[in-house]
Amino acid sequence: MLVSAKEMLEKARDGHYAVGQFNINNLEWTKSILLTAEELKSPVILGVSEGAGKYMTGYKTVVGMVNGMLEELKITVPVALHLDHGSYEGALKCIEAGFSSVMFDGSHYPIDENVAKTTELVKICQQKGLSLEAEVGSIGGEEDGVIGAGEVADPQECKKIADLGVTMLAAGIGNIHGKYPENWPGLRFDALENIKALTGNMPLVLHGGTGIPEDMIKKAIDLGVAKINVNTECQLAFAAATREYIEAGKDKQGKGFDPRKLLAPGAEAIKATVKEKMELFGSVGKA
Repeated sequence: MLVSAKEMLEKARDGHYAVGQFNINNLEWTKSILLTAEELKSPVILGVSEGAGKYMTGYKTVVGMVNGMLEELKITVPVALHLDHGSYEGALKCIEAGFSSVMFDGSHYPIDENVAKTTELVKICQQKGLSLEAEVGSIGGEEDGVIGAGEVADPQECKKIADLGVTMLAAGIGNIHGKYPENWPGLRFDALENIKALTGNMPLVLHGGTGIPEDMIKKAIDLGVAKINVNTECQLAFAAATREYIEAGKDKQGKGFDPRKLLAPGAEAIKATVKEKMELFGSVGKA
């Protein structure tokens, strides 16, 4: 059964580890992530961007697939199904479809509008027992066509949003989506400390977990980050393993063209990436 991310993130915050959000794009992705979480006894958050939701034909399809897998694979660890970078309308649709957690990304609105829309969603999510993530200061890089430069969130604005009663807060601290450029200056820990000082016990979220050096990840967790999002890294691992399979001509041997065989190396590569991240984040054995 799907659960809200609230309890798993509060436990992570208190235990100084982080829960990984791994974005899903299809059946292979979802299955690989759930099996790894179960094997490592780690809580996990499945992230769905609006673009991926559309690709999988809609949020009800996603909810049906994930709920079916939890039952068929006998998953016992806590699993949250979470809308990633949702619009206000997208968040309402996911709540209706049966997601257990949503993110409303109002970072591109003026702060007052972000506050107003987040306030509405806090009411709905509290009523239904769902977790809600809000964002202040846009995350850099490209996410479904939106390109940001890695802003640093204003700590006062973070406090305004945290005080509304959201479950978790994504605050820009110079992190970006996708691959990091060579001249990237690194995470702004001074900003993170200031945000933490004003938001108190709020579990913080680090977007763009692909490519941030391990020591920076560990320091961010020490400073209150309880949820880290990973997407690009799984995509790169899946693509590399699939390329290797094709370039080795394995799709031309016997029934190597069968999609179950063709996609198997990629699915294994996702498992390996998720395992590596769960070990780095410290969530192994915390279910």
